[in-house]
Amino acid sequence: MSSRLQKIPTFSKPEKELTFLTSEQESYTYENLYGFTSWLSKKTNGINFSKEKPFLICGPSSDEIIFLISACFLLKIPFLSLHEEFSDTDAKILKSQIEPALIFTDDPDRFKTVFDAQQIKIDKDRLTLQGEFDESTFSLSDIEQIAGLFLTSGSTGTPKIVPIKRRQVLFAADASANNFKPGKNRYWLLCLPLNHVGGISIILRSILYGSAIYRLDSFDTDTIRDLLSTKMDFEVASMVPTMLINLMDDTHFQTHSKFKAVLLGGGPITPELIEWAVTRGIPIVTSYGMTETFAQIAANPILNPSGTYLPKNSVGHLFSPNQIEVRDDANKPLPIRESGHIWLKGPQVFDGYLSDELNRDLFDENGWFNTGDFGYLNYRKQLYIESRRMDLIITGGENVNPVDVEQAIETFPGISRSAVVGVQDKKWGQRVVAFYTTEKEQIDELKLKSYLKDKLLSFQVPKEFIHKKELPVTSLGKIKKRELLRSYRY
Repeated sequence: MSSRLQKIPTFSKPEKELTFLTSEQESYTYENLYGFTSWLSKKTNGINFSKEKPFLICGPSSDEIIFLISACFLLKIPFLSLHEEFSDTDAKILKSQIEPALIFTDDPDRFKTVFDAQQIKIDKDRLTLQGEFDESTFSLSDIEQIAGLFLTSGSTGTPKIVPIKRRQVLFAADASANNFKPGKNRYWLLCLPLNHVGGISIILRSILYGSAIYRLDSFDTDTIRDLLSTKMDFEVASMVPTMLINLMDDTHFQTHSKFKAVLLGGGPITPELIEWAVTRGIPIVTSYGMTETFAQIAANPILNPSGTYLPKNSVGHLFSPNQIEVRDDANKPLPIRESGHIWLKGPQVFDGYLSDELNRDLFDENGWFNTGDFGYLNYRKQLYIESRRMDLIITGGENVNPVDVEQAIETFPGISRSAVVGVQDKKWGQRVVAFYTTEKEQIDELKLKSYLKDKLLSFQVPKEFIHKKELPVTSLGKIKKRELLRSYRY
């Protein structure tokens, strides 16, 4: 059923006296957000934004970036928030698909040689504006307009840019609220990067719920343990499995009695981790989602500290009104408990990448989206994920496209070919490992690692390099990565 024929979720603007954002530096109300949004509306008057001409945002986590993302959403300005390490070299590749209409960065010299767009400066006092605002300039509707753009892979090669429509944001927020949401003046802990759908979904859902965000500059285990164990106004936190593992390394860590849930996503979640959390009395919600569905599209229900998931390796039920099918290689639906390709359809599913050439064979004639993931459904329609999309590596919640890393490795003198894979890792979910062959002698791996640090983001650089005399290939010359994984000794 088309989203136009479904009941569109509706939300009200939060009352201005409610808490909007708190960080270690300051606390702000929704009145501050509305004042800032009115200021930004005047500053951007006359600028033509579109999905090819977004508001480009780049810098480390800050209150200013949260205000910007929130105001862009209220003003219907498409935004693209980039990783703080995004360089001019990366931007030159991005330029083939977008040309920003306006830029905010932490460094005024960044991107100046790449983009012609004006840069905007935000003084700290802009975040404390108060007073009346023109409600006619704000909108939570217009469902088919673009809310934001997201990069789904690394910094080199051709980036996959996902345009997220406001429709997806509204349906995702509504579905998530049926499971859990913080109350008024209650906090959703935000310690995820502000260039990822996981972090940005917290911001936009909080606006729709009228709840509060607590932002941390970075993931600090001692601070987070204190907040979740002693501060009763903290109700929800989003984390990748690595973060939860770090918290539970302290055997005395417990969440307080009013804490609702840790939402887990962004990487493999083992039954052992679930059992560990439940045994410790830490309520968690395991989920399944991706950038293309604006984060979670399936999740387990909230558990009481004494509860347990049955079965533990399921990621729960798909959110209504979205639909799921598990298909074979010929795209024919499979019966219950048979493993195959996961296809999705519904208002939370995106309409295609910004680059049309990436959309070939992505959707079938009826609008079903091929996720590239593999799994199955049981007789209760609970979903099991067996492997994530193609060769994508998810390490510590960060997505790594192995092609990007391989291209960088193969520019190093002496290396003839490489294959990058993700191996299981208890702490990181997956660890980036590179196999490579050389033209003559084995190269200096320390120099290689240093070389890659200048070409890749820190999480993309392999943790381990393994030299091979030759890499296993098919008759067509394609590297057999599954064979390399089987040969790897954990």
